[in-house]
Amino acid sequence: MPEIQKQPKPILLFNDECAVCRHIGHWVQRSAQKSGETSITVQPIGDDPERLRSLNPDLDIWDAYATIHVLMPDGSMKLGGEAVAEVLRDLPNTKWFAWSFATSMFGFRPFQLILNVSYAILADVRPLFGCESCGKSRVLRPVEWVTKWAKTLFGVSPHPSPTPHFSSSSMARRRPIAPSVVPLAQSSHS
Repeated sequence: MPEIQKQPKPILLFNDECAVCRHIGHWVQRSAQKSGETSITVQPIGDDPERLRSLNPDLDIWDAYATIHVLMPDGSMKLGGEAVAEVLRDLPNTKWFAWSFATSMFGFRPFQLILNVSYAILADVRPLFGCESCGKSRVLRPVEWVTKWAKTLFGVSPHPSPTPHFSSSSMARRRPIAPSVVPLAQSSHS
């Protein structure tokens, strides 16, 4: 089992194929450098699952594309709204209000809940801004299904993509299928 790589600062992983994620990642990077010293490392996910696993063996590239991840110096990971709260706590220009996400009332963190819901909404609408690597929005899935159905009904075939490139959606379609229990040569009764 690979050892978790220790780092001195949190690492924000972002999807550099998504315009929304890239914009937010660059904003975090600029904000982190305002004090002259970077408080958080900003790193694009890239296309190398093994390199990501070297940071943390539990890190899956497909999960990292779907949800924001912050790798903490102690080796733990924060995801979604919790990751956003951690980033805001580490930035010099947002730490003044980021304490509110840890505020608990009767065992309930209302500001963190609002942040979690806000992140879930943002994560669901990212594809509306043209990001195919973040996956399809739940809102658009039925529309896409009806469009494909209508195209097959009227005999319209999709145009082939000129050059395939790495993205979580395109690679997810190419994942290898698990081998069958019965080999093909033994399945015929001769």
